[in-house]
Amino acid sequence: MLWIAFALLVIGTVCDLRKREIPNVIPIALLASAVVSTALAWSPRGWLSLGLGLGLALAIGMLLFWRGGFGGGDVKVLAALGAIVGPGPLLPLLFYVAIAGGVLALVAVMRGQKDFAYAPAITLGFLAFLISRGPA
Repeated sequence: MLWIAFALLVIGTVCDLRKREIPNVIPIALLASAVVSTALAWSPRGWLSLGLGLGLALAIGMLLFWRGGFGGGDVKVLAALGAIVGPGPLLPLLFYVAIAGGVLALVAVMRGQKDFAYAPAITLGFLAFLISRGPA
């Protein structure tokens, strides 16, 4: 299921790069995959983990939105990823997202851009997170 989430993130990244908008269907599909995998016991995490991951990621995303670093689509995608991974793995995921975001921010500055789409950073960070966890 994590690789399905990655595929959805890639689609969201393409949309964000083209239109600077992540369609609502992306975070909805991500959240639906978390709910389905939990309901069918495909995920080792339970409902509490899903809810805590969602809430924690939503709170962090809203803080970043409030500070001007995230758009609304980024917040929704991050919250859905929190539901997928749960609260424990969320911090390592956020670390990889922050590293990817920092690299992309440097590229944006070198290109003279004042801002940049953040979905690529979320996607690259999620990919690094998946690779760091090893084969699943």
